[in-house]
Amino acid sequence: MKTSKAHRIALLFNANKTFDREVISGIAAYLSSRRTTWELFLEEDFRLRLGGIEHWQGDGIIADMDDPSVAAALARCKVPVVAVGGSYAAPGDYPAGVPYVATDNFALIKAAYTHLVDTGLHRFAMFSLPESGQNRWAQEREKAFRCLMDSDGMPAEIFRGCETSVQEWDEAVRGQVDWLRSLPKPIGIIAVNDARARQLLQACLLAGIEVPEQVALIGIDNDPLVRMLTRIPLSSVIQGAQEMGRTAASLLDRMLHGVTLDSPRVLVPPAGIQAAASSQHQLIRHPQVMRARHFIRQYACQGIKTHQVAEYVGVSRSSLETYFRRELGCSVHDVILRYKLDAAKAGLESERSIAEVALGSGFTSIQYLHLVFKRELGCTPRAYRERALGERMLACG
Repeated sequence: MKTSKAHRIALLFNANKTFDREVISGIAAYLSSRRTTWELFLEEDFRLRLGGIEHWQGDGIIADMDDPSVAAALARCKVPVVAVGGSYAAPGDYPAGVPYVATDNFALIKAAYTHLVDTGLHRFAMFSLPESGQNRWAQEREKAFRCLMDSDGMPAEIFRGCETSVQEWDEAVRGQVDWLRSLPKPIGIIAVNDARARQLLQACLLAGIEVPEQVALIGIDNDPLVRMLTRIPLSSVIQGAQEMGRTAASLLDRMLHGVTLDSPRVLVPPAGIQAAASSQHQLIRHPQVMRARHFIRQYACQGIKTHQVAEYVGVSRSSLETYFRRELGCSVHDVILRYKLDAAKAGLESERSIAEVALGSGFTSIQYLHLVFKRELGCTPRAYRERALGERMLACG
């Protein structure tokens, strides 16, 4: 049987970035769903090999073109090219003459803003990045935020801070803390990506600012590594990066088979919101309850008990229980258990073993985790994992 020639395709992405890895996953998903054979060339950070790319003897390229230098280098290529990157308000900011698959920056910010509005907040701000050619996507998200604030008649409070480096780390954190302290509270803050959201979350903890009671925080990317590194689970907008990868692969496949495309621009909306503790703002008037919940949110998975929460707040256990019943309608133990259960559910959606999930979320044994899941959710941890995996596969098509 005659087999078709395998096309040699370069994927110019930074595989160290969550967004780029998700796009690559979408490309792989497209190839596995079609009778399409590509020989893929991929660097961990393609920018190290960008010089001379126009001489590459391949059949096609899919590239992250948010960086203008990448677009300039690929403009000289003779092979078909499909661009992937962020959307732009100005048509002239797109690379000329190539199909472009874009994450919808306006829709990302609107999703984050709507999520914060739905929690009952009335003040909002953005934590961005210093302006540069490599950060054009961040400036586009700033524009979207300003537009939304203008339309609702509110000031657009934006803080860019500085790039973090070993030499400037302390200065960067001090700047973030000073900005946070200057803001009216409570307030919802949108970070332009999860990395920036994690930095701001650390600054809040350092400054003693309760999250989300005083500052409700949401990022963009749904980066699993960032979720593992934060004491308070981080809410995030999920980009449709896998769909972008599938779309880009489909466009290039058509070009490789002789279809002439009129340099289309395809906007891909966000895939949803990963809602977590950092943005679950709830109006709490009692200061001891606010402080207690902030403590629980950070240390529930370390096995804290009610008496330890009361000691942190500086009141008796019975008084704290009374405050919780009046303010939240539940006990201190109920709140601790809820956060442990949320952590366990998130852990079961990862590749960790059930034993590791139980230990990491503060349960003393697999048996106790099993008992709580059956009582609270009506299923076992294993059944919950299988259901979550099935829902994720269905969402990915």
